[in-house]
Amino acid sequence: MGASAAQTPTMPSTLRYGSGLIDIPVSSVLPHLHITGTLSGSKIQLGRRILIDETGQPAGYGPGRDDILADGSVAVGLYDWAEAGFTLQSLNGPDEGGNIWGVFGRVRLWEPVDQGVGLAVGGRYLTSPTFGDGVQYAPGRLGFADERLRKEYTTVRGLDSNLSLYAVATAYLRGFDGGPIPENDMTFSLGYGGGTFGQGGGLDFYSDGHSGGWFMGGSLNTRLGERTQLTLMAEHNGFDVNIGAHVDWAGLRVGGQYLGSNHDWPKDGHDSEYMKPKWGIVASLAVCPGEAGFRCRPRMMRRTEPDTIYLPSPPPDTIVINTGGEAGPRLQGVPANVCLSTGQNVPIQITSVGDTLVGPQGIPIRELGPGLVFGGSYAGEAFWYQDDQVIVFEGGDFGKSEDTFPIDCGQILRVGVHQGVPVFAVVSASRPLDVIFIPVRPGVWHRYQRGLRRSPDAGS
Repeated sequence: MGASAAQTPTMPSTLRYGSGLIDIPVSSVLPHLHITGTLSGSKIQLGRRILIDETGQPAGYGPGRDDILADGSVAVGLYDWAEAGFTLQSLNGPDEGGNIWGVFGRVRLWEPVDQGVGLAVGGRYLTSPTFGDGVQYAPGRLGFADERLRKEYTTVRGLDSNLSLYAVATAYLRGFDGGPIPENDMTFSLGYGGGTFGQGGGLDFYSDGHSGGWFMGGSLNTRLGERTQLTLMAEHNGFDVNIGAHVDWAGLRVGGQYLGSNHDWPKDGHDSEYMKPKWGIVASLAVCPGEAGFRCRPRMMRRTEPDTIYLPSPPPDTIVINTGGEAGPRLQGVPANVCLSTGQNVPIQITSVGDTLVGPQGIPIRELGPGLVFGGSYAGEAFWYQDDQVIVFEGGDFGKSEDTFPIDCGQILRVGVHQGVPVFAVVSASRPLDVIFIPVRPGVWHRYQRGLRRSPDAGS
């Protein structure tokens, strides 16, 4: 399994604001330095278009429209506890509202190591359209410059939608696997926000489906292969009920959505982009610097309970060397696994002629040449590790234990980052964590315990 922020499954890319469902956030964030770039689009066809005056009331009808709304965004994960990014939603000339761009971010306050509920807070900021007439306009939820959306009207409340702050909780559950059913996980999210999540309730052409700022959604994440995941989603983003599907093949992602499904299809033309169903598409690329080919392999929740971990682990079986002159190398004893800081076990075997074989294909290490490098980041040369400094992690002080030891990657999972080095915990651990594990070098780990203090002259 590749590096992951915690036990949560990989979430798709939203239309405009980084990871999440279709248009709403979830409590998880992108893993550290994982980057996603996303392009999305939706089709709008209107027979006619309602016009709104300065009072906020209908003032007749204008020509229809036949447009494709396009959006782009880039997001990056920061230290497994935050995600931030940039969004571009409209490129127009001054007469058509100018450009609409924005920034967004989310901080993970709590995320389960195993099944459970996570919590995050975040925000989205969008610039306002500018039509050059001195009126203060407001950004809407669909991402295009709209001269009907204003910060102030004379008879109804305007939109204060530039800044959208929110809080969201997400429950992560393993599905029922077995038989013909592939591995699957489920998520359920509930949140509350301002700005584009709730503003506009006083405008009849905009507010159909208005929930007062509450949003919710769920996903079913199914493993289709070692590198492929299918996600089915449904959500209410505060106004619209959206449904969609998303396929992730090793970081290459594509999806389709049916947006605004709670609104009626028009019979004799239509007058509002906000009260009309529409089809949408999304394409995304996820880049992971620590994985092969820089492509992010989608992750699922773990399916098995861990075995008991012995710290330090018991001594390995004795390897018996046979000097009987048999032709060709022969594997001796029990193969060993080297657990890397990427969360992956690398098998190591020793032959009767002294070769060290690496990987499942058993490649002699001498054939790999001087360029052999085990993946991941390690603490062995870090000053804070060599000086036995206390690690401050998730609000607690963790001190270094006495001994280093090997460990099985199948028994631990990544829960964060400290000074650029991944931090792991036992799969069955619960927060707040009492024990964390730090990779020192490939196959060698150190145990850190909450509240433990070493004497200054203690060896490492």
